[in-house]
Amino acid sequence: MNKDKVIVALDLKTANDAVKVAEQVAPVFPFFKIGIRLFTQAGPDLVKEVRRFGDVFLDLKFHDIPTIVAEAVGQAAALGVSLLTLHASGGTEMMKLCVERVSGRSARLLGVTVLTSFRDLREFGIEWSLSEQARLLADLTREAGMHGIVCSPLELSDLRSRFASPFLIVTPGIRGPHDPKGDQKRTATPQEALAAGADYIVIGRPITAAQDPFVAAKAIADSL
Repeated sequence: MNKDKVIVALDLKTANDAVKVAEQVAPVFPFFKIGIRLFTQAGPDLVKEVRRFGDVFLDLKFHDIPTIVAEAVGQAAALGVSLLTLHASGGTEMMKLCVERVSGRSARLLGVTVLTSFRDLREFGIEWSLSEQARLLADLTREAGMHGIVCSPLELSDLRSRFASPFLIVTPGIRGPHDPKGDQKRTATPQEALAAGADYIVIGRPITAAQDPFVAAKAIADSL
């Protein structure tokens, strides 16, 4: 079912707010993303609280020297999370060490390709397109033995054609046709992203900023 492909981004101001929303929408979408802001505020205890209502995607986007990232990934995997992110731009050695570290655990590792907030990469001295950069980093991710990638909706179709299941593609930047984009530059509707081959789509504000998150989640589920 398509509603099993939705991850709710708990990008809220406080841990209490996040737990409250998780409890509200769990009957519809029992999979939740916790990012760096709330994890910095509330730490592993928040992960344990949210896991009472469903699976957790811990989106910390690790990027450091290989041994440090592998240690952090091992500790994060021990929390029982289902998905973990690290920047694919950290390199093959870093990703391979992380894959070794989570062996035997339930956590699946995702390489972040190009953030949805970017329009181009010229400030980094990279002249090729966002899609070319995403393709390069996705190739490195697969070669390192990772479980999948995170990419924007605009690179999704191209990357899905290159990487068949069970290689995972998780797609943020999901907005309805009338939803404000916020700081997301490259977006798509839930239906567009799923049709293009996303294994999971990450939806935040259209649910969490709604007056009634449960009603908003139910409406999205019905539309899928």
